[in-house]
Amino acid sequence: MDEDINANLKQLSTWKRIFFMLIFAVIGELIRLLLWTVIILQVASSLLTGKPNQNILNFGRSLSLYTYHILLFLTFSTEIVPFPFSDWNTTTGLQIVEPETPKE
Repeated sequence: MDEDINANLKQLSTWKRIFFMLIFAVIGELIRLLLWTVIILQVASSLLTGKPNQNILNFGRSLSLYTYHILLFLTFSTEIVPFPFSDWNTTTGLQIVEPETPKE
């Protein structure tokens, strides 16, 4: 068992993923702040004009999808590293990883 743990600790791919996860955790928090700005702008637009601003709506939708991609990566649900290491908000090739069931 100790050998398995040592082998897992020596895998470069695991350490690379951890590094990317830390980066995207920080990016996710920055995006969250930006989403609050979008929310406030959209509320102000709705109050002033009576309808949502289409440009802000599209931008908010795009940021929401990007946040979704980051969360999928952080939770090990996909191996696709989000933008800027892949296309912006692409769903092409976005594969959800099914958890492995332990063998008895």
